[in-house]
Amino acid sequence: MRTCGLLSLPFALILGACGQQAADTEPSAETQPSASPVTESALPQMQTLRPAPEGAVAYIISPAEGDVVDSPVRVAFGLKGIGVAPAGVDLPATGHHHLLVDAELISLDSMIPTDNNHLHYGLGQTEAIVELEPGEHRLQLVLGDYLHTPHDPPVMSEVVTIQVQ
Repeated sequence: MRTCGLLSLPFALILGACGQQAADTEPSAETQPSASPVTESALPQMQTLRPAPEGAVAYIISPAEGDVVDSPVRVAFGLKGIGVAPAGVDLPATGHHHLLVDAELISLDSMIPTDNNHLHYGLGQTEAIVELEPGEHRLQLVLGDYLHTPHDPPVMSEVVTIQVQ
């Protein structure tokens, strides 16, 4: 028992000294990350909304309003007057798709949430296969910019209501 305590003491002193040294020194440019991650709370101070090209439209190609479908559901995305680019790629007049399932977009001036009702297609996908429970479902597309924020004005599809059997 005594040997274990004596062996622990040097390790505790070393760890304590390392922690003290780190607290006393300023981080250098080499030790700081080159880019800090963008968080939802930091976004409003960092970014103004990207302008949407005049006449830009998002729409759901399929399924159509009122369709009765089986799950999984293939949802095809359409755009007019604006291009597709992956998330994180900052190109003018582009964005990537977000599919809202049985949800409404709460805020048009902050990041689109990521959850089971706000599906992100940040690789630039133009269609998705979505598992849905039987029943009625509302689908809507929202185009987000490179930081997952809607454009100004928002490029959103009409809501499409489908029935999954």
